[in-house]
Amino acid sequence: MRTPNAKHPLAGTRILVGRARHQAGSLSAGLRSLGASVIEIPFIEIRKPPSFQALDDALRLVKSYDWLILTSANGVEALWQRLRKLRLSGRHLKHLQIAAIGPATKKAIVKHGLKVTMVPEEYVAESVVQGLRDKVSGKRMLLVRARVARDVIPQELRATGAHVDVVEAYETVAPEKSRQRLRALMRNAARRPHLVTFTSSSTVRNFAELLGNTRARSLKNVRFASIGPVTSATLRELGLPVAIEAREFTVAGLIRAIVLACYAESSAP
Repeated sequence: MRTPNAKHPLAGTRILVGRARHQAGSLSAGLRSLGASVIEIPFIEIRKPPSFQALDDALRLVKSYDWLILTSANGVEALWQRLRKLRLSGRHLKHLQIAAIGPATKKAIVKHGLKVTMVPEEYVAESVVQGLRDKVSGKRMLLVRARVARDVIPQELRATGAHVDVVEAYETVAPEKSRQRLRALMRNAARRPHLVTFTSSSTVRNFAELLGNTRARSLKNVRFASIGPVTSATLRELGLPVAIEAREFTVAGLIRAIVLACYAESSAP
C-alpha cells in the first residue's frame, strides 16, 4: 500500500474485491473513486437452493405470520421471485412487521413497496435479536435466509417464546471459474493485491477453498479487510489475520476503514 494523498488516498493500492459479480459494483466503484486499482474476482456465486418447497409453503400461508425477517438483499430478491412464481404480490405481505438486518436489505425491501419496521443498531444477527427480543413472544415469525447460515436468530428468538420458521431462499457456492484466476493472481508478486476485502463469512470460506493448498505461498504481503466482527471471526478461524475491520458494518463503512488504515499507516513513525 502506498502513501495516500487527500484526493486519491488509495492511489497505488491494489485491492481485490470478491463479492458476487452482481453486487461488486458499489464497493469497486467506491474504491476506484479514491484511486485504488481494483481487481474483481468473485468468491461467491448465488444459486437457487436444492428446493423451494419450504419457502413456497410458507408464502402460501404467509397470512399466518406476524413477522418477516430478511438478512440480505439476495434473500429479498429470491423471495420476490417466488412470490411472482406463485402469482402472489407484495400486498400479501402488507400485514407483516418486517425486520431487515441492514440498510442494503432495507433498501431492497422498500424498492418493492413495503415498509421496514426494524433495522438493528448493528448489522449482525445478535443485534437483530436484541431489537426484537421484547416484541415477539408468542408471535409467528418467518426467517428467509441463505441455505447455510448462523442459527443465532432462530435459536435466540425461540428462547423468548416466538415461533420461528426458517426457510432457504438461496445458497452461496464458490465459483469454479474463479479458481484459476485467483490462483494465478496470487502467484504473481507484481500483480498480487495489497489488500483483499471480505463482506461476509461466505466470502472468507470460499476464498480459502478457491486457493486450496496454494494459500500459504500466495499471501505474502497481503492484508485482509473485513466488513465486521462476524466476518473477522471467520478470517481468524481460518488463520487469516485481520488488518482492517469496519466500524459500521456496511460497504461504505468498509471503504472508510480502508482509507483510515491507509492514513494511519502513512503517518506511523
